[in-house]
Amino acid sequence: MTISRGSAVVSRVRDVCWPFTFELGLIALVYLLYRTGRLVTINAEQAAHANAKAVHAVERVLLLPDEAMVQGLVTSVNLLQAANVYYVAVHFPVTVAFLLWGFFFRPRIEYRWARNLIISMTAVAVCLHIAFPLAPPRMFPQWGFVDTMGVYGPDAYDGASGAVANQFAAMPSLHVGWALLIALVVTRTAGGWIGRLAILHAAVTLVVVTVTANHWYLDGIVAAGLLWLALLVFPLPGVTRVPWLQRAT
Repeated sequence: MTISRGSAVVSRVRDVCWPFTFELGLIALVYLLYRTGRLVTINAEQAAHANAKAVHAVERVLLLPDEAMVQGLVTSVNLLQAANVYYVAVHFPVTVAFLLWGFFFRPRIEYRWARNLIISMTAVAVCLHIAFPLAPPRMFPQWGFVDTMGVYGPDAYDGASGAVANQFAAMPSLHVGWALLIALVVTRTAGGWIGRLAILHAAVTLVVVTVTANHWYLDGIVAAGLLWLALLVFPLPGVTRVPWLQRAT
């Protein structure tokens, strides 16, 4: 009886450890791709600034609200510092927590759906980062923007991390893209308070990337478009259509 129970425990551990190791390796490869892609254009300052001027002009043609005006609505230094902390410290931990939650607490088919979405979306985003280096709004004080991370801290591009970080990988915004993906997946598969929390995270992220002047509106719009395309390729298992994609499909 004891041997039988021990074998069952070993078998159960093996059934969890091997898939987890595979997923961990897969995510590590995606992260390596992400980091490598960002480093490719780390010195593309001239092209990045030229592209930013084009993006800024397109947003004016589209009559989108001026990001500098929106940033100026936040006059509290404490709020700006809090936004900086959220931008720097929440993005990756929440995404990792989301993947761990999916792997350990959701049906495997739902986890694989979410994993496929995030991998495909990130892979395409990295290609766009390389093809279209883009300087963020905070690099243009002449348009009224304030580099809140540089002025108030904490700064994601200061110190050792700044030496290898690519500040020109702004289009599309994976801060926005991953937050929207998390909100969609959690509300579609779990709902309840955790779904509301995921929606709140997405909403806060949209505000934070704007008031810290780290992303243009179009960065977030393109990220949302990538999520939409990923959903066309990887629809929710067991569901013929994601409701807000019915017209497209």
